[in-house]
Amino acid sequence: MTVRRFHVEGIVQGVGFRPFVYRTAAELGLDGWVANINGHVEGEVAGPARAIEEFATRLRSTAPALARVRGVHLSDGARQSTYDRGFRVRHSAPGHAGTASREIPPDAAICDACLGELRDPRDRRYRYPFINCTDCGPRATIIEDLPYDRIRTTMRRFPLCPACAAEYADPGDRRFHAEPVACPACGPRLAWEELRGEDALRAAVKTVDTGGIVALKGLGGYQLVCAAGDPAAVAELRRRKGRPAKPFAVMVPDVRTAARLAQIGATEQRALTSPERPVVLLARHRWRGTTPPLAPEVHPGLTRVGLFLPTTGLHHLLLDELARPLVVTSGNLSDEPIAVDDAEATRTLASVADGFLTHDRPIRSRYDDSVVQFTGRTRITIRRARGLAPAPLPLDVRQPVAGAGAQLKHTFTLAADGRAHIGPHTGDLADLPTYEAFTASYDHLRQLTGIEPIALAHDLHPGYLSTQWAETQQLRRIPVQHHHAHVAACAAEHGVRGPFLGVAYDGLGLGDDGTLWGGEILVATLSGYRRVGRFATAPLPGGDAAVRHPSRTALGHLLGAEALGSARPYPWLTRPFTDGLEPAEVAAVRVMIARDVNCPRASSAGRLFDTVAALLGLCHRAGYEGEAAVLLQAAAGDEHAVPLAHRVVREQGLWVYDPVPTLVDLLARQLDGESPTRLAAAFHLTLAIVTAELVARAVAEGAPRTVCLGGGCFVNRRLLTEVKRRLHAQGLRVLVGGQVPVGDGGISYGQAAVAAARLAGEG
Repeated sequence: MTVRRFHVEGIVQGVGFRPFVYRTAAELGLDGWVANINGHVEGEVAGPARAIEEFATRLRSTAPALARVRGVHLSDGARQSTYDRGFRVRHSAPGHAGTASREIPPDAAICDACLGELRDPRDRRYRYPFINCTDCGPRATIIEDLPYDRIRTTMRRFPLCPACAAEYADPGDRRFHAEPVACPACGPRLAWEELRGEDALRAAVKTVDTGGIVALKGLGGYQLVCAAGDPAAVAELRRRKGRPAKPFAVMVPDVRTAARLAQIGATEQRALTSPERPVVLLARHRWRGTTPPLAPEVHPGLTRVGLFLPTTGLHHLLLDELARPLVVTSGNLSDEPIAVDDAEATRTLASVADGFLTHDRPIRSRYDDSVVQFTGRTRITIRRARGLAPAPLPLDVRQPVAGAGAQLKHTFTLAADGRAHIGPHTGDLADLPTYEAFTASYDHLRQLTGIEPIALAHDLHPGYLSTQWAETQQLRRIPVQHHHAHVAACAAEHGVRGPFLGVAYDGLGLGDDGTLWGGEILVATLSGYRRVGRFATAPLPGGDAAVRHPSRTALGHLLGAEALGSARPYPWLTRPFTDGLEPAEVAAVRVMIARDVNCPRASSAGRLFDTVAALLGLCHRAGYEGEAAVLLQAAAGDEHAVPLAHRVVREQGLWVYDPVPTLVDLLARQLDGESPTRLAAAFHLTLAIVTAELVARAVAEGAPRTVCLGGGCFVNRRLLTEVKRRLHAQGLRVLVGGQVPVGDGGISYGQAAVAAARLAGEG
């Protein structure tokens, strides 16, 4: 008899891996044991050598659907058996210092088997909202510590009833060692004021059905729910939540319903139905009936809508009863973190919700919904949260490091042992509540993964709360320029090891020269970069306030753009725009620019989008960050266009795009009566042409032929498609982030990649 020790690494806890190991060993007639140890699965097998080899092969190739096996390692086991004949699952053992970093399973949407039981009147879990098994249910949101066992989750306060205990102990049951297993007799219960169970659900259904708003306790935090087809309800949710324009996500019961609302391809359908259940941004159908299924207030002015399928049994029950699409959005006030604590939710959402559908299972970790979109088969992650985070991504990292992230769309990253854990989306670090949510999430994930970084990478901007937090940590600090982090994130995700050409287009980031950047062409490695191209600068009247006032940004471009030999717009071209603004505001901006008072200059692609949106009358005051660019993309649609004038010049050793000729041409064509939609499309096309020209000139001077795209502007599907097409036509390799958010949510991963590369270079 051969005895071998086995060690399995990856996402192998909370995914039914021990039951899978048990069944595999039993099928092969092997004796031994298996246990969760630290963040891994370990055990011993005894039997014929050939059967043990087959056992190891099956662990690698036929693992459960939610598992991610990175390695199966065999070593010599005990010479004499220390266990009885047969195979068994042992109680988990705690980890010990010096073990490799541990991997945390994300939450998974309800599986088909559990959904069938939920709707089966003969099943004892019929209509039980918290139904789950080894293939689905809460994971990251309930885990308090590892190894992953019920006693180290928020389910520890719910002792198993005899029926659930029998399932938990039965190797033939799909709930064998399913840690969150529960039923109506022993598990969490719904509540609505003094009502419980079905009565609570009926109260919530009645509230939504009569035009009200419900605060629902979801997997990773509270959600606000109302009827998506009710204009008054959606408008009232906007008013109470303080969210005047940002689009809402809509939950629908199935793909068939989603297909009636939006265009769905095969890649979108796979994402919608995946265990991750992200919100997927889709092109909505033009409705020709009398009453649209979605109120215009759901996505004002936009041609795309975010749809997702139910995540939990509770969501399915609501949709079954209401039989209509539902707005399901983050349970928070504008710019605050999503509420997770019951008392916190009652305090912050009392003025928003008409009632609370809650339950008694605590949420340990805050996870908002993930958001993705597709350009052809290219996936773009906009928000990495529930279902995706904190599953690790590959990263060439040896010594443990962390990335503190940016200010907007904040995430952090912990990295060690060849992989990086991007923490859940926090939101914008604008105030104390979001800052505290970030630090609490960081501390908890550091505890769970066991990663103790020796270095902490952070942004150059001293005003970012993430930078200020980094300065308080007793670690070696590695400052990383914002746009280098963007393109490094893309390169690291795709395993690019050599030099590459980075194109970083976003709103604002502090450059290493102390000015604000945002339209950058970089020749880079993971450890460093040099700037080879940029957009011309223009003043931002009011500094950060200009982000919320695209009309001010437009005035900055018209009145104070960087002089590169271009003709200024003639007054008769600019007058139609300035005459539509408050005269006092125009006069004040003129003085600010003339005196250079609170007018930092920026080479920003994002602010150029704002300028064009304002000039076309699409957005003068933004209700949320990026609204002007979103409306400009929506206006462009699939419209055919003729490019606008453009100019690329050589300035102080850099290739510089001067947008003034573009704006002059746009204003002239607007005065001639060309439609805003045609001009919006023309601007997108022009920017793609400019990008291709900047890249071509850099390549002609010896820049690498691998191009990494990064920054929030590449969330824009039309821009991304045009840029990729034109760069591919030059024979270049073009990469863009897929699993890592392309916007500021991916900054922390890029920072960690840069820190790891610099540390490796010192070794």
